[in-house]
Amino acid sequence: MRKRGLKLIVLGMMVLFLSVGMLFAQPLPETQNLTILATTDIHSNVWGFSYENDKETTKDGLARIATYIAEVRSQEPYVVLVDNGDALQGNIMTDDIYNKQDGLHPVIRAMNLLQYDSLTLGNHEFNFGEKLIKRVQGLADFPVLAANMARVDGTMAALPYTIIERGDLKIGIIGLTNPNAPRWDGEKTDPFVFAAVGPACRRVVDIIKDKVDILIAVSHVGIYPEYDEEGGSDGANAILELCPEIDVIILGHAHNTYKNIHGDTVVGGARNFGKEVIRIDLGIDSDKRIISRKVDVITMDKYEPSDLIRKDAFIMEAHKKTRDFISGGAPSADGKSSGGIFGTASVNFQPMNEIMGIPEGKLRDTAVMDLINSVQLANSGADVSAAALFSDTSDILAGPINYGTIFGIYKFDNTLYKVEVTGAELKAYMEWSASCYNEWKPGDISISFNPEKPGYLYDMFAGVDYQIDLSKPVGKRIVNVKFKGKPLSDTQRLTLAVNNYRYSSALKTQKIVAATKMWESPNSIRDMLVAHIKEQGNLYPKVDNNWKIVGVDLSSPYRQQVIKMVNDGKLEKPYAKSLNINDLKAAGVI
Repeated sequence: MRKRGLKLIVLGMMVLFLSVGMLFAQPLPETQNLTILATTDIHSNVWGFSYENDKETTKDGLARIATYIAEVRSQEPYVVLVDNGDALQGNIMTDDIYNKQDGLHPVIRAMNLLQYDSLTLGNHEFNFGEKLIKRVQGLADFPVLAANMARVDGTMAALPYTIIERGDLKIGIIGLTNPNAPRWDGEKTDPFVFAAVGPACRRVVDIIKDKVDILIAVSHVGIYPEYDEEGGSDGANAILELCPEIDVIILGHAHNTYKNIHGDTVVGGARNFGKEVIRIDLGIDSDKRIISRKVDVITMDKYEPSDLIRKDAFIMEAHKKTRDFISGGAPSADGKSSGGIFGTASVNFQPMNEIMGIPEGKLRDTAVMDLINSVQLANSGADVSAAALFSDTSDILAGPINYGTIFGIYKFDNTLYKVEVTGAELKAYMEWSASCYNEWKPGDISISFNPEKPGYLYDMFAGVDYQIDLSKPVGKRIVNVKFKGKPLSDTQRLTLAVNNYRYSSALKTQKIVAATKMWESPNSIRDMLVAHIKEQGNLYPKVDNNWKIVGVDLSSPYRQQVIKMVNDGKLEKPYAKSLNINDLKAAGVI
């Protein structure tokens, strides 16, 4: 019995060893790599050029991205290339010339050359209405996607998805535009209806999930909701929650670098103007299962522009035509010349920043803002005007003025509206604007800004005198408002000049103003500024100082020392948080 038992043990061990040997003798599952490259918020930067300054850029643009794409394609067998919108707006080439005429388009030409697999519509694609969107759909060699958008009659306005193949893999790409487009572009979006990104993505996933091996959602929203905090209709978190089958989510709109892996879903976002490219690598086994995930965001500062873009005849022509338009040597889409040099500034219009990174133009009234508002008042005949400094660095520099100068202080192709408001409504609008500031606290020696409210949402007003008391909370800051020297009553009726974007996105969406517009300009605000400067010839800065910040005490014996530390790079720029003497003492800085 003992011998028989020993034989059974030996036999069992032999079977075990044979099984293990056979296991190791079998080939390991073959792994293939799928690389997904994504661009977002290019804002028409094809060449890598700042037209308003007439200077080459060094770290951005589709021409540099083209070099990186070629490098990746030479190294990886399976590459997917997608764009996440806001591709067609953002510089003089597109906004003043090619978006307003028929025929070829330089951005789409570049994307065709780069063999994109899809383009998702961004909110800025709607800036020029349905005509441009239809034109782009006809020009692109790739599908234009927006699964959460339809025409008001229920017909499809853009493709909801596309399915492509790489090797034996079938890849589904779902495009989701920003559902807030009507908030910003008002009547230009009237032909369309928009839905929340999460449920719309869910509907498409249910249709195609059994037809594809990999699912990619290319969504022109940030990870978190921008306006709909409760419902999440405009945030990619809703896609993560409702669509766990999605393997990759591409973010956009927020102009932020983002890279993370949420469960089994890889998520990436990039900065604007082609500064970065999102790269996602998926390791996939022979059963088409994802066995590894990696996300990175690649900066373009190490890449030289590609001849594929810069030596293409049409793109070269578009680049030259834009520079000629600015210099006065070529007409825009409406046949008008920009006028070349059409004025001269006697001095710089914006004051120097006292503290690095804190725009002085948002701390006090300046000649740039008074120029814009005075032109709006003159053209509209309104009582009061509101306008924003779109960029913290916007200025009119001493010397020649050309169209690039005007684009630098007024970046968007807005028209001007006139609308009737009550005194109470105007004050509510002013309070909405003043919420961009942080509340002043004892010990603060600088004024800072709410990082959740971008600077382009801060409007400054002309036609009324007012003060902003930053010792008070949001909603209670606007004080001592006077119209023609007398206190403005809540029931008094005025007319307000405001651009079409702010009318839609703030006055109507926020339900600040009840009346509808009574007048719309036939030309853009930029055109009005150009006409005014041409008439003036020599431009001198004028500041009426009709508003100021109160309720703050920025004095301290340490103030100049601390400011010098910021300007020398020894302390962080205090944009989102004020320099506070008490905090600095507690931290041992002073």
